[in-house]
Amino acid sequence: MCFKKVVDWSNAKMKKFDWLDIGCIKFGSMAFALTVAKLWEPLLSQDWKVYALIFVVAGIRPIYRAYLK
Repeated sequence: MCFKKVVDWSNAKMKKFDWLDIGCIKFGSMAFALTVAKLWEPLLSQDWKVYALIFVVAGIRPIYRAYLK
């Protein structure tokens, strides 16, 4: 029940964001990921296929919701 309240609260806050806010969130997420990759070198030593698989798996739900649903 508590989790549903948190989700409802965050959804209400997200509706107030405009395109600039979303862009800042994306940029901040990218900067955080690059910082983690810089500090943890084994993360960057993976084969390119691992990153391609992560990209595809992470994109399945948004693509489905945007184009197929």
